Amino acid sequence: MFPFEIDALARLLIDEARERKVRIVTAESCTGGLVAAALTAIPGSSDVFERGFVTYSNRAKEEMLGVPGDLIADMGAVSESVARMMAEAALAESNAHIAVAITGVAGPGGGTPMKPVGTVHFATARANGGIVHRLELFEEDDRDGIRLAATRMALEMLRERVNS
Repeated sequence: MFPFEIDALARLLIDEARERKVRIVTAESCTGGLVAAALTAIPGSSDVFERGFVTYSNRAKEEMLGVPGDLIADMGAVSESVARMMAEAALAESNAHIAVAITGVAGPGGGTPMKPVGTVHFATARANGGIVHRLELFEEDDRDGIRLAATRMALEMLRERVNS
């Protein structure tokens, strides 16, 4: 279902999380649940995958994760502060130990000079371990490419947090 690299990363993450007894939650916007789908495509992933929030709209970010509307209005949904808050809230609203949040512009429209298509903010949160943010400017040719690149990056970031 997924490209080999994403499938392999998901399998490694599931195995490493299981070994360390770590549960995972996702909060996804531009990836629309692809990270959760990649994880749940692996048999036995229920051992470590706790739940996923697909908060594609601003309203969903507010209602499901408690991201303040004022923050979204001031900083934009595609911002470091929103990604951080999404990760922190997903962790708080679950029984997981590690969260990843993704918010970005997958295109083909919606980009601006300040946030062009391919701009994606990631945040991982770990219980008692702080939040790590990463900004990526993906140059893939199309929407699917950007979404898959963001999925791959989210899995890599989760692996870093599981193993830290």
